Amino acid sequence: MGPELGPIVSSGHLASGALPALSEFEFGMIMATHAFNRWMVRCMAAAGVPDLSPLDVLVMHNVNHRGKAKRLADVCLVLNIEDTHVVSYSLKKLEKLKLVKAGRLGKEKTVQVTAAGEALCARYREVREALLVKSVLGTGVDAAKLSAIAAELRALSGQYDQAARAAASL
Repeated sequence: MGPELGPIVSSGHLASGALPALSEFEFGMIMATHAFNRWMVRCMAAAGVPDLSPLDVLVMHNVNHRGKAKRLADVCLVLNIEDTHVVSYSLKKLEKLKLVKAGRLGKEKTVQVTAAGEALCARYREVREALLVKSVLGTGVDAAKLSAIAAELRALSGQYDQAARAAASL
């Protein structure tokens, strides 16, 4: 065996601190984020709608979630997006494609999935099941372990949010 290479990171200078494993985690997140973004765009194209951005796909699925009207603020909150303008632009793009429609709940603007948008999400699910879920299941992945990893990611996202708030106050 060769020499110990150390943690797999993208920035060795960041891994030289008190918690090198955090740099290793961040590199994993970078790789996973880019792979997930590519996947969403290509899966949506295979489902029948090319030229959507990763954010457009996330917004589409969130608006479709539970089939009820959403406020812009709710979409931003669930997706943890600060800049409402990027989500608003995405919603306009989806509305132009007739995948979502604007509405009102009292004085508030809302957005809701259309029949075409619901059908698109169902087709995306079919492609996802056939190409991704089947493949992941083939690895023997433990569903409980996957859920635990997801919980850890959500918890760590809170740490990054808190650190971002602290950095903004410097």
